[in-house]
Amino acid sequence: MNAKVEAKTFRLDGLKWLLVVLLVGAAVAGNSYYAEFPLLYRVLAIVAICLVALVVAINTAKGNAFWTLLREAQAEVRRVVWPSRQEATQTTAIVVVFVLIMALILWALDSALGWAASKVIG
Repeated sequence: MNAKVEAKTFRLDGLKWLLVVLLVGAAVAGNSYYAEFPLLYRVLAIVAICLVALVVAINTAKGNAFWTLLREAQAEVRRVVWPSRQEATQTTAIVVVFVLIMALILWALDSALGWAASKVIG
């Protein structure tokens, strides 16, 4: 089999990132400029502008790499074998007991060293 792998080319990435920055800046400035409009309309406008900026950002090399990372991470989460409730409870109990034992050991050590230091210092 002859499998051709086409590398996706990304052109004008710098201009696309500049457009993303300008869109987000326009959303912030527009929110301040149109302060007399109801909050709902301004929020909807900001969400719409940010969605457009997100689409532009995903069409860059770094944006596409990030999107691919998110999809691969989601697929990896599906493959994880999660512990049962009983296993999670038992593990939590073991950790709590261990922390309490270590706290007691450190408290005893601190008290002993404090007592010894007070005897030396006077």
